[in-house]
Amino acid sequence: MRTLSLFFALLLALPSLAADYAREKKWAEEVLPAVLTGDPVWLELGNGHKFLSLYTEAAKPKAGVIIVHGTGVHPDWGLIAPLRQRLPDMGYATLSVQMPVLGAEAKAEEYAPTFGEAEERIRLAIAFMKSKGYEKIALISHSMGYSMAARFAEANSNADLAAWVAIGATAMIDFAKLRIPMMDLIGENDFPRVLEAAKIRARTLPPGGKSTQVVAPKADHFFEGRDDQLVGLVREFLDKSL
Repeated sequence: MRTLSLFFALLLALPSLAADYAREKKWAEEVLPAVLTGDPVWLELGNGHKFLSLYTEAAKPKAGVIIVHGTGVHPDWGLIAPLRQRLPDMGYATLSVQMPVLGAEAKAEEYAPTFGEAEERIRLAIAFMKSKGYEKIALISHSMGYSMAARFAEANSNADLAAWVAIGATAMIDFAKLRIPMMDLIGENDFPRVLEAAKIRARTLPPGGKSTQVVAPKADHFFEGRDDQLVGLVREFLDKSL
Protein backbone atom coordinates (compact mmCIF):
# COMPACT_ATOMS: atom_id res chain seq x y z
CA MET A 1 0.00 0.00 0.00
CA ARG A 2 2.56 2.53 -1.19
CA THR A 3 -0.02 5.34 -1.40
CA LEU A 4 -0.96 4.90 2.24
CA SER A 5 2.70 4.69 3.33
CA LEU A 6 3.48 8.04 1.70
CA PHE A 7 0.30 9.56 3.15
CA PHE A 8 1.23 8.61 6.71
CA ALA A 9 4.87 9.60 6.29
CA LEU A 10 3.78 13.11 5.32
CA LEU A 11 1.24 13.35 8.13
CA LEU A 12 3.63 12.18 10.81
CA ALA A 13 6.06 14.95 9.83
CA LEU A 14 3.58 17.38 11.43
CA PRO A 15 4.15 18.67 15.00
CA SER A 16 3.20 16.03 17.57
CA LEU A 17 0.20 16.49 19.87
CA ALA A 18 -0.66 13.99 22.60
CA ALA A 19 -4.17 12.61 22.94
CA ASP A 20 -6.25 14.62 25.41
CA TYR A 21 -7.15 12.08 28.12
CA ALA A 22 -8.85 14.73 30.25
CA ARG A 23 -11.25 15.46 27.43
CA GLU A 24 -11.90 11.74 27.02
CA LYS A 25 -12.77 11.58 30.71
CA LYS A 26 -15.26 14.42 30.29
CA TRP A 27 -16.85 12.65 27.31
CA ALA A 28 -17.20 9.45 29.35
CA GLU A 29 -18.79 11.32 32.24
CA GLU A 30 -21.29 12.86 29.82
CA VAL A 31 -22.01 9.72 27.81
CA LEU A 32 -22.34 6.98 30.42
CA PRO A 33 -25.41 8.30 32.30
CA ALA A 34 -27.29 8.44 28.99
CA VAL A 35 -26.40 4.94 27.76
CA LEU A 36 -29.55 2.79 27.69
CA THR A 37 -28.40 0.24 25.12
CA GLY A 38 -25.22 -1.77 25.61
CA ASP A 39 -22.61 -1.92 28.36
CA PRO A 40 -19.45 0.08 29.04
CA VAL A 41 -16.14 -1.73 28.52
CA TRP A 42 -12.82 -0.22 29.57
CA LEU A 43 -9.86 -1.35 27.46
CA GLU A 44 -6.30 -0.57 28.52
CA LEU A 45 -3.47 0.78 26.38
CA GLY A 46 0.12 -0.24 26.87
CA ASN A 47 0.76 3.08 28.64
CA GLY A 48 -1.89 2.20 31.25
CA HIS A 49 -4.59 4.56 29.97
CA LYS A 50 -8.06 3.00 30.00
CA PHE A 51 -10.52 4.11 27.34
CA LEU A 52 -14.26 3.68 27.05
CA SER A 53 -15.96 1.39 24.56
CA LEU A 54 -19.66 0.52 24.36
CA TYR A 55 -20.46 -3.14 23.79
CA THR A 56 -23.88 -4.34 22.63
CA GLU A 57 -24.57 -8.04 22.18
CA ALA A 58 -26.78 -9.63 19.55
CA ALA A 59 -29.25 -12.38 20.44
CA LYS A 60 -28.23 -14.51 17.45
CA PRO A 61 -24.89 -13.04 16.35
CA LYS A 62 -23.66 -13.42 12.80
CA ALA A 63 -20.49 -11.42 13.44
CA GLY A 64 -18.91 -8.71 15.57
CA VAL A 65 -18.58 -5.10 14.40
CA ILE A 66 -16.11 -2.50 15.66
CA ILE A 67 -17.23 1.12 15.18
CA VAL A 68 -14.75 4.00 14.97
CA HIS A 69 -16.02 7.59 15.22
CA GLY A 70 -14.68 10.78 13.64
CA THR A 71 -12.80 13.84 14.87
CA GLY A 72 -12.98 14.80 18.52
CA VAL A 73 -16.22 13.06 19.50
CA HIS A 74 -17.24 9.94 21.45
CA PRO A 75 -18.55 6.36 20.93
CA ASP A 76 -22.25 7.28 21.18
CA TRP A 77 -22.13 10.44 19.08
CA GLY A 78 -24.35 11.33 16.13
CA LEU A 79 -24.59 8.65 13.44
CA ILE A 80 -22.51 6.28 15.58
CA ALA A 81 -25.40 5.81 18.02
CA PRO A 82 -27.95 4.25 15.63
CA LEU A 83 -25.29 1.96 14.18
CA ARG A 84 -24.08 0.64 17.52
CA GLN A 85 -27.60 0.35 18.95
CA ARG A 86 -29.53 -1.08 15.99
CA LEU A 87 -27.10 -3.43 14.24
CA PRO A 88 -27.30 -5.93 17.15
CA ASP A 89 -31.03 -6.34 16.40
CA MET A 90 -29.92 -7.42 12.93
CA GLY A 91 -27.41 -10.00 14.16
CA TYR A 92 -24.27 -7.89 14.49
CA ALA A 93 -22.82 -7.35 17.97
CA THR A 94 -21.14 -3.95 18.19
CA LEU A 95 -18.20 -2.44 20.05
CA SER A 96 -18.08 1.33 19.61
CA VAL A 97 -14.63 2.59 20.58
CA GLN A 98 -13.46 5.89 22.02
CA MET A 99 -10.71 7.02 19.67
CA PRO A 100 -7.99 9.55 20.56
CA VAL A 101 -9.20 13.14 20.80
CA LEU A 102 -7.37 16.44 20.97
CA GLY A 103 -8.55 19.76 22.37
CA ALA A 104 -11.77 21.23 21.02
CA GLU A 105 -9.87 23.79 18.91
CA ALA A 106 -7.56 21.24 17.22
CA LYS A 107 -7.72 21.00 13.43
CA ALA A 108 -8.19 17.70 11.62
CA GLU A 109 -4.63 17.69 10.26
CA GLU A 110 -3.26 17.88 13.81
CA TYR A 111 -4.64 14.42 14.56
CA ALA A 112 -2.05 12.52 12.52
CA PRO A 113 0.35 11.95 15.46
CA THR A 114 -2.45 10.16 17.34
CA PHE A 115 -2.87 7.53 14.63
CA GLY A 116 -0.37 5.15 16.24
CA GLU A 117 -2.46 5.11 19.40
CA ALA A 118 -5.61 4.77 17.29
CA GLU A 119 -4.11 1.66 15.70
CA GLU A 120 -3.47 0.20 19.16
CA ARG A 121 -7.06 0.90 20.22
CA ILE A 122 -8.41 -0.90 17.17
CA ARG A 123 -6.16 -3.89 17.89
CA LEU A 124 -7.41 -4.02 21.48
CA ALA A 125 -11.01 -3.80 20.26
CA ILE A 126 -10.44 -6.73 17.90
CA ALA A 127 -8.89 -8.75 20.72
CA PHE A 128 -11.91 -8.03 22.91
CA MET A 129 -14.35 -9.17 20.22
CA LYS A 130 -12.30 -12.31 19.65
CA SER A 131 -12.45 -13.02 23.37
CA LYS A 132 -16.23 -12.93 23.05
CA GLY A 133 -16.05 -15.67 20.43
CA TYR A 134 -16.66 -13.70 17.23
CA GLU A 135 -14.86 -15.37 14.36
CA LYS A 136 -15.86 -12.73 11.84
CA ILE A 137 -15.18 -9.10 12.71
CA ALA A 138 -16.06 -6.10 10.55
CA LEU A 139 -14.98 -2.49 10.94
CA ILE A 140 -17.13 0.62 10.47
CA SER A 141 -15.38 4.00 10.41
CA HIS A 142 -16.66 7.54 9.95
CA SER A 143 -14.79 10.58 8.62
CA MET A 144 -11.45 10.94 10.48
CA GLY A 145 -12.05 7.43 11.78
CA TYR A 146 -11.40 6.26 8.23
CA SER A 147 -7.86 7.66 8.30
CA MET A 148 -7.27 6.07 11.70
CA ALA A 149 -8.56 2.74 10.40
CA ALA A 150 -6.42 3.10 7.29
CA ARG A 151 -3.37 3.37 9.55
CA PHE A 152 -4.43 0.07 11.11
CA ALA A 153 -4.88 -1.46 7.64
CA GLU A 154 -1.43 -0.27 6.61
CA ALA A 155 0.21 -1.87 9.65
CA ASN A 156 -1.83 -5.06 9.83
CA SER A 157 -2.90 -5.89 6.25
CA ASN A 158 -6.49 -6.33 7.49
CA ALA A 159 -5.53 -9.77 8.77
CA ASP A 160 -8.11 -9.72 11.56
CA LEU A 161 -10.96 -8.12 9.63
CA ALA A 162 -13.63 -9.68 7.43
CA ALA A 163 -15.10 -6.46 5.98
CA TRP A 164 -14.84 -2.67 6.24
CA VAL A 165 -17.44 0.07 5.87
CA ALA A 166 -15.93 3.55 5.43
CA ILE A 167 -18.42 6.41 5.81
CA GLY A 168 -17.56 9.92 4.64
CA ALA A 169 -13.86 9.24 4.04
CA THR A 170 -11.61 12.11 2.99
CA ALA A 171 -8.38 10.23 2.35
CA MET A 172 -7.21 7.81 -0.32
CA ILE A 173 -6.86 4.06 -0.24
CA ASP A 174 -6.26 1.76 -3.18
CA PHE A 175 -9.20 -0.67 -3.27
CA ALA A 176 -7.16 -3.02 -5.44
CA LYS A 177 -4.75 -3.55 -2.52
CA LEU A 178 -7.45 -4.56 -0.04
CA ARG A 179 -7.88 -8.22 0.82
CA ILE A 180 -11.35 -7.77 2.31
CA PRO A 181 -14.69 -6.47 0.99
CA MET A 182 -15.12 -2.73 1.52
CA MET A 183 -18.06 -0.36 1.17
CA ASP A 184 -17.07 3.24 0.49
CA LEU A 185 -20.25 5.03 1.65
CA ILE A 186 -20.70 8.73 0.96
CA GLY A 187 -23.65 11.08 1.08
CA GLU A 188 -24.94 12.74 -2.07
CA ASN A 189 -24.60 16.07 -0.20
CA ASP A 190 -21.33 15.20 1.54
CA PHE A 191 -18.46 17.66 1.95
CA PRO A 192 -16.78 18.60 -1.36
CA ARG A 193 -13.43 17.13 -0.22
CA VAL A 194 -15.17 13.80 0.52
CA LEU A 195 -16.83 13.73 -2.90
CA GLU A 196 -13.54 14.53 -4.65
CA ALA A 197 -11.62 11.84 -2.75
CA ALA A 198 -14.38 9.34 -3.55
CA LYS A 199 -13.93 9.93 -7.29
CA ILE A 200 -10.25 8.99 -6.99
CA ARG A 201 -10.95 5.91 -4.86
CA ALA A 202 -13.60 4.72 -7.33
CA ARG A 203 -10.96 4.36 -10.05
CA THR A 204 -9.23 1.65 -8.03
CA LEU A 205 -12.37 -0.41 -7.38
CA PRO A 206 -11.74 -3.91 -8.77
CA PRO A 207 -14.45 -5.16 -11.15
CA GLY A 208 -16.59 -8.10 -10.11
CA GLY A 209 -15.56 -8.05 -6.46
CA LYS A 210 -17.49 -7.53 -3.24
CA SER A 211 -16.10 -4.04 -2.69
CA THR A 212 -18.43 -1.23 -3.68
CA GLN A 213 -18.89 2.51 -3.57
CA VAL A 214 -22.35 3.72 -2.62
CA VAL A 215 -23.69 7.27 -2.85
CA ALA A 216 -26.61 7.68 -0.44
CA PRO A 217 -29.30 9.93 -1.98
CA LYS A 218 -29.96 13.20 -0.11
CA ALA A 219 -27.60 12.27 2.74
CA ASP A 220 -25.02 14.69 4.13
CA HIS A 221 -21.70 13.90 5.82
CA PHE A 222 -23.44 13.07 9.09
CA PHE A 223 -26.55 11.34 7.68
CA GLU A 224 -28.65 13.77 9.70
CA GLY A 225 -32.27 12.66 9.83
CA ARG A 226 -31.42 9.57 7.79
CA ASP A 227 -30.71 6.89 10.41
CA ASP A 228 -32.88 4.28 8.65
CA GLN A 229 -31.09 4.84 5.37
CA LEU A 230 -27.66 4.58 6.98
CA VAL A 231 -28.35 1.46 9.02
CA GLY A 232 -30.11 -0.18 6.07
CA LEU A 233 -27.20 0.36 3.69
CA VAL A 234 -24.65 -0.89 6.20
CA ARG A 235 -26.72 -3.94 7.05
CA GLU A 236 -27.20 -4.80 3.38
CA PHE A 237 -23.45 -4.70 2.79
CA LEU A 238 -22.63 -6.75 5.89
CA ASP A 239 -25.25 -9.36 5.00
CA LYS A 240 -23.66 -9.80 1.57
CA SER A 241 -20.06 -9.72 2.74
CA LEU A 242 -19.92 -11.75 5.96
